[in-house]
Amino acid sequence: MSIKRIARHLVHHQWRAKQIFTPKVLDRIEQATKQSETTHSGQVRFVVEGALDGRPLFRNQPARERALDVFSHLRIWDTADNNGVLIYLLLADRDVEIVADRGIDTKVGTEGWEKICRAMEAEFRSGQFERGVLAGIEAVSQELAKHFPPGGPHTNELPDKPVVM
Repeated sequence: MSIKRIARHLVHHQWRAKQIFTPKVLDRIEQATKQSETTHSGQVRFVVEGALDGRPLFRNQPARERALDVFSHLRIWDTADNNGVLIYLLLADRDVEIVADRGIDTKVGTEGWEKICRAMEAEFRSGQFERGVLAGIEAVSQELAKHFPPGGPHTNELPDKPVVM
């Protein structure tokens, strides 16, 4: 476990996420999610966690493992077509992880998701958090539209509202 990582997480905590992801920014992310879901039959969720604390931090939980926990906790895996996608940002690490249900994951694969994550992280490094998230939602939606085009009446199975943890 890195002392530097612990310090970064203790300093960044939740106030930093709320400072960057203001209610107006969160509203725009929610609207982008809603609009994106008109182009495919998948489900997209965005979650930002300011920093790890407690047990996850002191057991040095990697962002990927934490994203899997969040994916499960929010039941993103519980969509009819197995096409739910989580875009997870661990702000203190500036690490983006995409966790996708098996229906879409087998079509896009690790390399496809990693490409989207790296593009988002590049935006974050330049301080463009909102632009990075919106670009990530768009890129994920393009993959979903390619493999799960809209068909018939669309049921919104998961909330579109971003989650700040």
